[in-house]
Amino acid sequence: MGNIILFALLGAVFYYIFKSYGRYTAAYSQEAFKNFSVTYESLKNSDLGLFVALVAKVAKADGRVDALEAQLVGMMFDDISSVFPEPAKTKDILKQIFNEEKDNPANTQQIATQLGEALKRNPAQQEQFMGFLIQLAFADGEVTQSEEDILATIAEALAFDPKKYHALFDRFEQMMQNAAPKATLDDAYKILGVSKDADMNTIKKAYRKLVRQYHPDIIKSQGKGEEYLKEATQKTQEINAAYEMIKKSRE
Repeated sequence: MGNIILFALLGAVFYYIFKSYGRYTAAYSQEAFKNFSVTYESLKNSDLGLFVALVAKVAKADGRVDALEAQLVGMMFDDISSVFPEPAKTKDILKQIFNEEKDNPANTQQIATQLGEALKRNPAQQEQFMGFLIQLAFADGEVTQSEEDILATIAEALAFDPKKYHALFDRFEQMMQNAAPKATLDDAYKILGVSKDADMNTIKKAYRKLVRQYHPDIIKSQGKGEEYLKEATQKTQEINAAYEMIKKSRE
């Protein structure tokens, strides 16, 4: 179960990356994007579209996109799409970009170089993006050689400071090593707010509701400090660990 908690940490930090993600606006809001023309080309060539492409490549670098990774990416699509003029269309396009790029590692360097050019005047944002990609690689508890290779390719193409890259990598690796499950099975049912007699469908619905409730989405994360993110991390960690504990107890 130790590795399961690693998934929770990914969820808790996911939207921190998007606090100020692009050159389009200083604040991620519906007002900022009210005149945005939502097309496949406009999204694909935006900072966000380029980043989604890199997310797809890192997610698939170990050969598959994990179920919880897919769920978190889906939440990301929902929240991002909600601030654009055509949310449903935006979400469909972002999903299209993700699905097209996850099986095409050959253009990783090209896309990362393009994103690096767009972000060269915003090193803090560049660090946020790179940090998320490292976190994503850790989602299943370890970073494979293929994931390391693609992260290194992206970091180099972004012209990202090697010292900062290794510092980010080491920081997240240490966070993962320090994560440890503490809840009992009884605690798990209490955390999800379900009875021991509940069926898995009911438990799954309760889990998803709580993840959505406590997951720091794009809008909520704006202007929030480290304490907010820390609390969100801890809560999301508890929810995911509880759900996985219950699932395993019923296998």
